[in-house]
Amino acid sequence: MSRSGMDHISLFCLNICLFCASSASPPNFVFLFADDLGFGDLGCYGHPSTLTPNLDRLAAGGLRFTDFYCTSPVCSPSRASLLTGRYQTRSGIYPGVLYPGSIGGLPLNETTIAEVLKPLGYATAAVGKWHLGLGANGTFLPTKQGFDQYLGIPYSHDQGPCQNLTCFPPDVKCFGTCDVDTVMVPLMYNEVIKQQPVNFLKLEEAYSHFATNFISTSVKKKQPFFLYYPSHHTHYPQYAGSGAAGRSLRGPFGDALLEFDNTIGNLLTTLENTGVINNTLVFFTSDNGPELMRMSRGGNAGCLKCGKGTTYEGGMREPAIAYWPGTIRPGVTHEMASTLDILPTFASLAGAKLPQVMLDGVDMTDILVRQGKSKRETMMFYPEDPSEKYGLFALRLGKYKAHFYTQGSTHSGLTPDHDCTVFAALKPHDPPLIFDLEADPSENYPLPLDDLQALLVNIKKVKEQFEASMVFGESQISKGSDPNLEPCCDPQCAPKPTCCLC
Repeated sequence: MSRSGMDHISLFCLNICLFCASSASPPNFVFLFADDLGFGDLGCYGHPSTLTPNLDRLAAGGLRFTDFYCTSPVCSPSRASLLTGRYQTRSGIYPGVLYPGSIGGLPLNETTIAEVLKPLGYATAAVGKWHLGLGANGTFLPTKQGFDQYLGIPYSHDQGPCQNLTCFPPDVKCFGTCDVDTVMVPLMYNEVIKQQPVNFLKLEEAYSHFATNFISTSVKKKQPFFLYYPSHHTHYPQYAGSGAAGRSLRGPFGDALLEFDNTIGNLLTTLENTGVINNTLVFFTSDNGPELMRMSRGGNAGCLKCGKGTTYEGGMREPAIAYWPGTIRPGVTHEMASTLDILPTFASLAGAKLPQVMLDGVDMTDILVRQGKSKRETMMFYPEDPSEKYGLFALRLGKYKAHFYTQGSTHSGLTPDHDCTVFAALKPHDPPLIFDLEADPSENYPLPLDDLQALLVNIKKVKEQFEASMVFGESQISKGSDPNLEPCCDPQCAPKPTCCLC
């Protein structure tokens, strides 16, 4: 045998040995989930004035996705599908989002990523925005959904009065009024309110300390870990403490994003200092597109059409980065992937059992480890208020996207594109509008259908097969709200929302 042949065999054996050695220590997972961040909001995706050195580091040293999707153009349903690997219609997190007094929440019979990993001895923690329900006696909090620890705001930080709160130092009041007919926004540790209203200037410092301490403690205990960090920052109203305020070129949105990036830097430093950086998959993406109604305070979808609240690309196609030194080679992938795929991928990498339910996610280990092909051929697009009556609004098959319905949204108002605004009423398309997303990612030019009859037949078949498999779960949001469920640190308070101060 030639010397080169022997070298190849030696290298192969070395790789096998390294794999066996690494498999003895299950990988750790850090999942970073931005809020209302658009496809064009990061410097590594083309924004000229964003300052995010740590996210740029992840992109330079990891795998950057160009065709990564969330499952809903609004918050709660997007988070439900991420954590369960199932479209939000199955779990009942629709229509719209959950509120402080919502009676429903993510059903406890749904299996989250944390619950998949815990039987293997993983430590699990969530820090930041939950937004999957609070319920009576904290029924739906993270600690009831597989997470050992939780520090955060249990819903969106604009779901409470904010006009008299400080969002930037020294005493710059929050922009806008937020929701005025509910309690002040609380900070919770596990199931206990620690602060109400929350101090936005110190919030990220608390999150950073909690998250880095969780990593350090897990490493000391020689316990694999899963850290879920859904950030609030780029959602309205933006906020930042002294470490980031006024330091970006992009105003309040840029400062908020920079503060989020600073915490990502702290997490990376902790992973390095504890010696587990090479055994940790760090994954970053966003829950939905930018809220264009906030104009410069609302993010940017780049070349994509519309934003939050719509099923156009700008509402559901997100930046995404996977970073794992020594395992994931730096590069860019154009393979299609989704937040649905996180649960089966983490389960595969950890050697965990999948839940015995209908999953919509697929394992994307081949994309991450070998920059191979995706197992995902389709992506389904439901609006923020899905129904069995209308079914899918759009479907992507390969490079083609078919719109069966289009509709604008309040969230994407105040943009020059009239298709995006709330005045763009629901419009059916039969036959569907079809776009080639490789040639026209902005969805500007519907293709002539004369030469696409075979494609139309295939699209119809895929749509019918998927919708036949879809069983809508009971709507948790339609259960309504009870003001008595709104969390307040003073149980004797009356009337709400003026009672909360602790």
